[in-house]
Formats: sequence, C-alpha cells, structure tokens
Amino acid sequence: VQFVESGGGLVQPGGSLRLSCAASGFTFGNYDMSWYRQTPGKERELVATIGSVGGNINYVDSVKGRFTVSRNNPANMVYLQMNSLKPEDTAVYYCMAPALRDLGYWGQGTQVTVSP
Repeated sequence: VQFVESGGGLVQPGGSLRLSCAASGFTFGNYDMSWYRQTPGKERELVATIGSVGGNINYVDSVKGRFTVSRNNPANMVYLQMNSLKPEDTAVYYCMAPALRDLGYWGQGTQVTVSP
C-alpha cells in the first residue's frame, strides 16, 4: 500500500492549489478516500472524504465552499482543489483510505504554505 502526494507549495492568501495523490497496492475503487492535514504539535485533521465511486462527499466546516475533493478511479488518483486559501490552511496534507488508516501506510505528504 502506497500513497504519494504532490502539488503543494507556497501561495498567497486567496490563492489556489490542486493537490494530487497517487495510490497503489490495493483495489482503489473499493475504498473511500480522504485528505488529512497536520501542523506541528497538532493532531492530524480530517479535511475531506469522498466515497468509493465519487459520491458521499464530506468536508470539515472550515473548508466548506473553498475545497473540492474528486477522484479518478481508473487512474488510482484522488485530488483536492483548494481555492480562497487562508493562512490557517498551512499544513502538510496527506491522503489515505480511512479503512486502511490503522495499517500506518502514510505517505510523505505535501506541504502547503499560505503566506503573503
């Protein structure tokens, strides 16, 4: 099982980024997928979840209306479009299949920094 996140970077407040996650080692289309984020000294926070076939989408309240999660099952990819970024969105972002979370196969994450 492997997750490889990419697309992070430095962006000004109000800007946009699109994160990508390549998943492998399991039957991707059978699993819900989630994006999490973590800042130093804090617990990893669930940001968004998308169902195995693209429905059942949920977001943490702080990103509703600004972030959009999507997936491409044939490509084993999940995405997070982030618009109207705020400094408080600064974090390392990870993707994970929630059902596989306890196995510990976290990727390296991708750093998002929102700063003037």
